[in-house]
Amino acid sequence: SMNAKSLAEPMNSKTFRWMKQHAEQQNAVVCGSYIVNEHGIYFNRFFAVYPDASFSYYDKRHLFTIAGEGDPYQAGKERVLFDVKGWKILPSICYDLRFPVWSRQTPGESFEYDLLLYVANWPKPRVNAWDTLLQARAIENLSYCVGVNRVGEDGTGAAYVGHSNAYDYLGNAMLDTQEVVSINTVTLSYEQMHSFR
Repeated sequence: SMNAKSLAEPMNSKTFRWMKQHAEQQNAVVCGSYIVNEHGIYFNRFFAVYPDASFSYYDKRHLFTIAGEGDPYQAGKERVLFDVKGWKILPSICYDLRFPVWSRQTPGESFEYDLLLYVANWPKPRVNAWDTLLQARAIENLSYCVGVNRVGEDGTGAAYVGHSNAYDYLGNAMLDTQEVVSINTVTLSYEQMHSFR
């Protein structure tokens, strides 16, 4: 929503506490984004909350200026990696997907991350780009790539058709969710990915 002022929450408020509660109850890392008000500045902030209540966060870097997102929101300044049981994960939000340099693996002796994780409100008219770009990010970075997108209609009448998916490091789709609300499980192989790399 572009109505950041009325929808934003301060850090450690209702949504964050809900994420902490579920992370602890499920003994899992709970991820997602919401609008954060930090001293009157609004961010679209991605959280990874751990079972022990520790957390990491990333502020969306690429604001969707066509919809006016640059007016209420402040863009993030840096990439953030977080770790889950040895897996290095690069979080991103929605429009970040259209900027391949932002997710590019850095050169060096080892790969910077193992999994790209996108959360999004990607609309129906551009869902083909969503499908294609998720697959491309996996292929070009030799990384698993997971994209979680909403379904339904928002307050302005825009339609969202999901197409949440996981792609392996070769770009092979691991799910076929299409236009449904669902809970899915995929198995990622650290050993197979690193052997291929």
